[in-house]
Amino acid sequence: MILYHGSPEIVEVPVYGKGSETNDYGRGFYCTEIAELAKEWACPTVKDGFSNKYEFDLSDLKVLYLNKEGYNILNWIAILLNNRKFPKRSPIARQASKYILEEFLPDISGYDVIWGYRADDSYFSYAKDFLNNTISVNQLSQAMKLGELGEQVVLMSPKAFEKIKFLEYEIVDGSIYNPRRMDRESRARTAYLDNHGADFEIGQGDLFVRDIISQKVKNDDPRL
Repeated sequence: MILYHGSPEIVEVPVYGKGSETNDYGRGFYCTEIAELAKEWACPTVKDGFSNKYEFDLSDLKVLYLNKEGYNILNWIAILLNNRKFPKRSPIARQASKYILEEFLPDISGYDVIWGYRADDSYFSYAKDFLNNTISVNQLSQAMKLGELGEQVVLMSPKAFEKIKFLEYEIVDGSIYNPRRMDRESRARTAYLDNHGADFEIGQGDLFVRDIISQKVKNDDPRL
């Protein structure tokens, strides 16, 4: 498969063990299958960046697909809670964070690759709303489809790093792709605000985080 990594730098040899522990899934090498997204990620400012292109061999690797059957949206939130810094100002958010970490955090230690949502600022704000009991599980799942912010493929193990091969890089014009990045975020936020409390459907038996805690909902609950 072909992967792209947007960066302010050319990365010919991704190095295992580099990166921040407070990234979405912890320390790893974060990529995407979508070339345009990588170009946007390469330009957090208007300064030019680089889209690095790789060939990646998934065979013989153990992959955790967070968006496929067997996992639910709360597994994704639990991983974020375990790695990223969440401001938990309300009592319900603090209680929810504790419960979700205890009941929904998957063991990712044996995986070579993690595949799931990328927690852009918009996605991060949806997760915070959920923890504050503002939106339900179903509404959160609907929100994650807004703005086409994309999924990420994260190399986590030494074995995975052995399977990636640099092909080429492309210089990315920050004056073009930084505004595109900002516009994608803006569209996701606008769609969320337009739908919040209006068109997002709350199904029968839908769960808010307060329900999850009070009913002691577990990871295998069919409502998730």
